[in-house]
Amino acid sequence: MALALLAISGGSGTDPRTPAALPGMPAPFLGTAVAGDGGLTAAVDAYGDVVDLRPQPAGRALIDNPAARQAAGTVDAEGTGIVPRVSLDGGPALAFWRADTVVQRYLPGTNVVRTVARFGRVRVTVTVAARDEWLAIRVGTSGGEAITAAPSVGVNVEEGVRCARQEQPDQLDLLCRVGRAGPVATAAAAGPTGREVSRVIGSAAKDDRRWLAPARRLGESAPAWAVQMYQRSLLTLRALTDRENGAAAAGARDGWAYVWPRDAGAAAIALASAGYRSEATLITRFLLGLDLEGAARFHGDGSPVPGRAAQGDAVGWTAAAAEASGLIASAKHAARILGDSYPVPWRNRADYQEGEPGNFLGNAIASGAPDFGASIGASNSGARAGGDFAPRRGLVRRAGDPGSGLDSAAAWAVRPFATPALYPRVRSTLRGLAAERTPFGITPGEGWSGGVDPWMAPTAWSAWSLAALARDPGANRRAARSDRRLALALLADLRRAATPAGALPERVDAVHGIPTSTTPLAWPHAFTILALRELWPGPGAAAL
Repeated sequence: MALALLAISGGSGTDPRTPAALPGMPAPFLGTAVAGDGGLTAAVDAYGDVVDLRPQPAGRALIDNPAARQAAGTVDAEGTGIVPRVSLDGGPALAFWRADTVVQRYLPGTNVVRTVARFGRVRVTVTVAARDEWLAIRVGTSGGEAITAAPSVGVNVEEGVRCARQEQPDQLDLLCRVGRAGPVATAAAAGPTGREVSRVIGSAAKDDRRWLAPARRLGESAPAWAVQMYQRSLLTLRALTDRENGAAAAGARDGWAYVWPRDAGAAAIALASAGYRSEATLITRFLLGLDLEGAARFHGDGSPVPGRAAQGDAVGWTAAAAEASGLIASAKHAARILGDSYPVPWRNRADYQEGEPGNFLGNAIASGAPDFGASIGASNSGARAGGDFAPRRGLVRRAGDPGSGLDSAAAWAVRPFATPALYPRVRSTLRGLAAERTPFGITPGEGWSGGVDPWMAPTAWSAWSLAALARDPGANRRAARSDRRLALALLADLRRAATPAGALPERVDAVHGIPTSTTPLAWPHAFTILALRELWPGPGAAAL
């Protein structure tokens, strides 16, 4: 039996086929976990492969795995990422998607990813940790015969990733660094590569647990599963937020490793709610420095990403983040967000569904964040717009178009853009959508054209607002109990949709709950934090 670790990047001009997934698991090369602490960021797929690597969460790709190829099923298994393989009894090198079983978890309380594959009686473990500018990978075996051939590693990655290796009979260690000086030089002075890999893995785990320790606790009645979801969601936001400048990436994947103001704003609100005020402030300051009218999404250095025009909710989510982090008290910051235009422009803009421009509910609600409006003497434009979106049974997506269907963005009128006049309509809307939900959550709305697969962010933000409605002093007791039950039901859907390691995808297959897109995604994790804190607020938390 021999181990081999292949580190290669890119793809060929031929038409390869993505290897078949194990039953009940996602396809290889789709990330299902993220390792990192806000510096070097690595996405790991369900089979232990490093499939995306960036110097910062929203930085350039050092290992590039195009989402278009993933969607087309044409990922080259011999030309992508860092792929662990095992050779048994002198046979061919087998990747983990050839194993009998594969299980992935995080080390408890950390962003260190551990993937375990079984090939018959042989157990192969891959541990991936990213700390500062270092990526450490350890591949080890147990339960088989003695190693008969020495492991080998090849590295061919982009722009400055340098790796050193150390081979032992039953273990292979790989240490990679981003930057001019590679670990080959430093390892000679600091000790064997294996020792350095142990140091990076150990220090990454210790630092994650130290970061997690001061988080505000959920209430004493919170069940163990809620605490686990809460901690995993906090750690996910940590991994996806640049610790230097606050650029909060949506996900660790080609096409998602950008900053969307709505996603990053929700992350800032969630972190502030959990007691991480400095992290929330850092994210908000990054958002305040953006040209929000310049694009829908931004690189980690603040420059706009071409291809999508500014969307109608960016200012509102930035304002809500500024309020949560304590920056809204400054009129200077308010003016910096608004520029010369108020009311905040939302008509004829694209919304969170990122289709054609229109007059959409989510944008209308976000344009009228009430405390932000009050801080400059403005009235609540979201409330004024309510009648345009309110046919008899709830709130619909497009103004003046009852046929556009109920929109889950109605939940935003409870949290974070509290508009009490709309609460009855929001309750009807969310109950109507929940009546059609799958075991894994809801779609964005009735008019959603993207198929039947449920999306985790709408499911999570609906749970947050229903939990808030359950605490509304103006609600009758029966309605409050119903709202809380439904919020808990949506959280149960999220738990079923989460990976075994606890990561929340962007969306999952409606029948089997297998991730079909970016995993983890920051947005649903942010709303999950907020929903959990609303359901089990802990001592001293105020009612809605």
